[in-house]
Amino acid sequence: MKRRNLSWLLLGMLLPSMAWAEKQLNLTKGVTDISNEVYGLHMTALYICTAIGVVVFGAMIWSMIFHRKSKGAKAATFHESTKVEIIWTVVPIFILIGMAIPATKTLISMENNEDSELTIQVTGSQWKWHYKYFGQDIEFYSVLSTPREQYENHNGETSEKGEHYLLEVDKHLVIPANKKVRFLITSDDVIHSWWVPDFAVKQDANPGFINEAWAIVPKPGIYRGQCAELCGKDHGFMPVVVEVKSEENYAIWLEEQHQLKADAAAAEAASLNATASKEELMQLGEQTYTAYCAACHQPTGLGLPPAFPALKGTPFTTTGSIDDHINIVVNGRSGTGMQGYGKQLSLKEIAAVVTYERNAWGNNTGDVVQAADVQAASGQSTPSAESEVVEQGADDLATEVALETTEDLSKTYSLAELMAKGEAVYNSSCAACHQPTGAGLPPAFPSLIGSPIIKGDVSAHIDMVLNGSKKNPAMAAFKATLSKTDIAAVITYERNAWGNDSGETIQPADVDAASAK
Repeated sequence: MKRRNLSWLLLGMLLPSMAWAEKQLNLTKGVTDISNEVYGLHMTALYICTAIGVVVFGAMIWSMIFHRKSKGAKAATFHESTKVEIIWTVVPIFILIGMAIPATKTLISMENNEDSELTIQVTGSQWKWHYKYFGQDIEFYSVLSTPREQYENHNGETSEKGEHYLLEVDKHLVIPANKKVRFLITSDDVIHSWWVPDFAVKQDANPGFINEAWAIVPKPGIYRGQCAELCGKDHGFMPVVVEVKSEENYAIWLEEQHQLKADAAAAEAASLNATASKEELMQLGEQTYTAYCAACHQPTGLGLPPAFPALKGTPFTTTGSIDDHINIVVNGRSGTGMQGYGKQLSLKEIAAVVTYERNAWGNNTGDVVQAADVQAASGQSTPSAESEVVEQGADDLATEVALETTEDLSKTYSLAELMAKGEAVYNSSCAACHQPTGAGLPPAFPSLIGSPIIKGDVSAHIDMVLNGSKKNPAMAAFKATLSKTDIAAVITYERNAWGNDSGETIQPADVDAASAK
């Protein structure tokens, strides 16, 4: 009877661990092959730990029941056993090795970003995600879309929670199914963490450094995650939503995004010649303020001093310079939590939110700011010129580059001329990734100071700039966007700047010869 009771006890310890494997408390199984491997490793470790627990606690319970003092048992007098010590040392080693081998294989696979077909830069920013598609001319910010009244409980009032409470955004990250997508993850302020459980992807986003991850998602659908790092007071309001589309639908989405970009540029250009009423600006400004500013400066404009100063009744918003106000909204303020919104908001939205801040909460300055005022104060390029570039497209740009004459390609430039031109080309086309100092952002963007590509064969260097890199999709091809003279100059610059001092000069004819191969 006692042995039967002990068997039921041990079975009771084992069954809960098997049931937990199917509960939400357990690790997410996911949809990718890597996530299934991770899940398999987790379950293997769980079963091993459960088996060890059953053996250890079973032996303890057995000893307490059948070798207790009340039954007349006497403690043994032996001190040690060499065989036993060898066994309890060797057996755990074999168990650990058996767990480490598959775990190591999975970890190596998780770090293998080769042969990716799409590269997306993911930048964390309090409290939103910035996505940039390499080679697609698409980038946007993804912001929480859960209404504020659902997660703020003012005066004891509550609002019914939506289906995806705190897990919905205004713009989804869209990727194609069955394609290897590489994610370059970084931050422009504090440490964030980009986490999508269904992909088994969780990477920290560190300022000044790029971490990498990848996923091949076989099934179209919507997959949700969130920031998994305590990044500030609104940490819980930074979700991740990835929408996986079929290859055909993804191509349609790309076309839609390019059209939306062209339409936005045209609307931006039109706004420069339009005069909006104060009522229209106040309405748009309130919407923009609620979506982008209220989290820090509060819906009441009272802020959270000292980190987020008040905007109600302060000299900055009542008697201060409108140009200074516009400049801070557009460019932010270094050393503070105030980020720049020049790339996130249109000229009209910036004009509206500045108008709103200078007239809301009793400020009542009467100031009305137009889109043209924002452009003049911030010095941004005219949207009409940008829209012309969008409409012109890459094909026209490639045609323009191809119009270089034989005389241009046969010209020989001095080292000084190439260095001057190369520096300008590098700062406009390369410095964002490899940094103005050439130090790069390893591992995605390697350093150019004394690196193998710089010290190696010139033809390989030219080919890299012309055609990009198959091993590192983050390295784009520039043959359609830079002239051969520009490429010759920038390669000369890279091989002689920052102490490289190779003394080599690459001429346009060298680039022309390499591109003909």
